[in-house]
Amino acid sequence: MKIQSVETVVTSPGRNFVTLRVTTSEGVVGLGDATLNGRELAVDAYLREHITPLLLGRDAGAIEDTWQYLYRGAYWRRGPVTMAAVAAVDMALWDIKAKTAGMPLYQLLGGRSRRGALAYGHAAGRDVPELLDSVRAVLAEGYRAVRIQTGVPGLDAVYGVDGGDAATGVGLRGGGNGAAGDHPLPFEEVWDTAAYLRHIPTVFEAVRHEFGPGLPLLHDGHHRMTPIEAARLGKSLEPYGLFWLEDCTPAEDQAALRLVRQHTTTPLAVGEVFNHVNDYTTLLGERLIDYVRSAVTHAGGITAMRKLLDLAAVHGAKSGIHGPADISPVGMAAAIHLDVAIHNFGIQEYTRHSADTLEVFRPSYIFDDGLLNPSEAPGLGVELDLEAAARFPYSPAYLPVNRLLDGTVHDW
Repeated sequence: MKIQSVETVVTSPGRNFVTLRVTTSEGVVGLGDATLNGRELAVDAYLREHITPLLLGRDAGAIEDTWQYLYRGAYWRRGPVTMAAVAAVDMALWDIKAKTAGMPLYQLLGGRSRRGALAYGHAAGRDVPELLDSVRAVLAEGYRAVRIQTGVPGLDAVYGVDGGDAATGVGLRGGGNGAAGDHPLPFEEVWDTAAYLRHIPTVFEAVRHEFGPGLPLLHDGHHRMTPIEAARLGKSLEPYGLFWLEDCTPAEDQAALRLVRQHTTTPLAVGEVFNHVNDYTTLLGERLIDYVRSAVTHAGGITAMRKLLDLAAVHGAKSGIHGPADISPVGMAAAIHLDVAIHNFGIQEYTRHSADTLEVFRPSYIFDDGLLNPSEAPGLGVELDLEAAARFPYSPAYLPVNRLLDGTVHDW
């Protein structure tokens, strides 16, 4: 089969999504997620102006060759825009191949390795009582593992806790966590690391006291600490047995994690902002992390993620694929197919999409008893309603910006 047409669909059912739609000469349609939160139109332009002309007439079944052609052939490699675009093409071609084979994608990846993928949900509260109520609500939805984010005394807004629903983006001020809104510029938060480090251990003490030792608890530091601060936090949280501490320090300097690893036994998860396996070579080679966090959407697609996860397995690390609300149901489906097929699965972040999003995207994956499963439909198992997508035009939205108390720009 040859690639006959390629189009991008930009839609904003509560937040912006970019979807690649590839059609073959046999009329088979494949979908790929190209969403890059806050920079969606850059990926849209990259796909339309640079990649689409290269795809027309190519063999739709030559997935590995197409991946290498788009990655190596451009000369300018890596970067979030490039890798999100390549990921979308890769997902769409895998969707086509599995549909042509009449199989769900996970079967082409080697079949099942487990009966379902453990998912974690997001709990947040401006104070401890509100957080405990949020944990109860997440458990009532069927989750068996919970990420804990909380307000910090003296700070008006903190990542994951700013007066709205951090998971879905609903009600977040100024567009908040990349949700479409009426604020033309990023909202600016104020951050105090010392106050955070004093407060967080007391929060986990309260959560453990309320819910016991058996509930898997996760926490996201969102790159806000220096390595020595991250080491201090990891050590202070050891009594509470976290499933992982995520993005405790910016990991572009991979060697920085040596200091964190030296001082704490709290498991470490890193990588949601990474977009290539080379971002992990020191981290994995020296066994400095326990979970790799890249998203299928941002790290080159299924082909690239499978290679990353195989490298992680060699070094004793597991998957923890990024799954926020700005990963569309197409990208989420791709992650779930990988989750059930790979051997070194760890956990899957799962954020429920809004009703409007599910009107545009029709996924058939299943969440039940804390586990995610792909459907048995051929391909990824997601349909795109073009008429519904057209009812939700693009709306500019940005992730927030973070500043320290003295006004210095800091990591958000």
